[in-house]
Amino acid sequence: MRFLVTGTAGFIGFHLARRLLADGHVVIGFDGMTPYYDVKLKQARHAILSRSNGFTAVTGLLEKGDELARAADLARPEVIVHLAAQAGVRYSLEAPKTYIDSNVAGSWRVIDLAREVGVRHLVLASTSSIYGGNVKVPFAETDKADEPLSLYAATKKAMEAMAHASSHLHKLPTTAIRFFTVYGPWGRPDMALFKFVDAIRAGRPIDVYGEGNMSRDFTYVDDLIESMVRLIALPPDEANRVPAIDSLSAEAPFRIVNVGRSEPTALTDLIAAVEMALGHTAVKKMLPMQPGDVRRTHASAELLTTLTKYRPSTTIADGVRNFVDWYDGYSAAQ
Repeated sequence: MRFLVTGTAGFIGFHLARRLLADGHVVIGFDGMTPYYDVKLKQARHAILSRSNGFTAVTGLLEKGDELARAADLARPEVIVHLAAQAGVRYSLEAPKTYIDSNVAGSWRVIDLAREVGVRHLVLASTSSIYGGNVKVPFAETDKADEPLSLYAATKKAMEAMAHASSHLHKLPTTAIRFFTVYGPWGRPDMALFKFVDAIRAGRPIDVYGEGNMSRDFTYVDDLIESMVRLIALPPDEANRVPAIDSLSAEAPFRIVNVGRSEPTALTDLIAAVEMALGHTAVKKMLPMQPGDVRRTHASAELLTTLTKYRPSTTIADGVRNFVDWYDGYSAAQ
């Protein structure tokens, strides 16, 4: 099949594109190469993808409609997977307009492009941050999620709402996948795991927010990609509705699916796994919660498992070890 994937120089987009190429598909990758973090890491990801004859990269910003249209003309996609976004909860406090431009205006351009092209399936990257401070756990797709605690979460909620409207009006099969704290090789330098390994390797203290009293439903990137590939093959339809637990809309071929391991890990346990993998004890600098952060995330994986017959299962110990092995190799090559 022919795919247009936005954000292929990013962490998750890179892994998904590599998997699709390995499966024999054609991928047109669209990425802005923005300097939110080290562009050399993004370039290294694209360099690996470019080894495949099935991959073509287009550089441009989502907000620039002409550049996105050019990528679509080149791709002639049957499926669009929209992963490009301005990420990060904390950065949204510093540069809010960036989030509106990319995650709202940019996402609308992708959604409208999917309508114009008439793809078989539009798949959108959403986030567990949408659940905000929900006290009911695990978080289910049918739970109310109208109280985001950060602008980042609010922009992703806006994207979901726009996509639902378009799906209803144009009968466009759309799946919004809510990611739960994805980690692994080729990860983003602004994420906790990358920062912890980088600091401990350099002998610096690590910042531990919330005094360590937080937990996250960490999801290893390979588990996420396997889940996504299976969901891509399942456009929302009444024929695959799951009784009682499905988020499939009554008004549109639109579905929300959590992807998480459904086994939250305390931040202190993540740090312990890093210490074990590195063979060093971290010097911890305990700090209060940061604005926009939530105390915990916990995915219900019931809908994912029922639809795809798959459930993320990589342990924190294995996932952290794989990340450290990649980190050491990548750092040595720089």
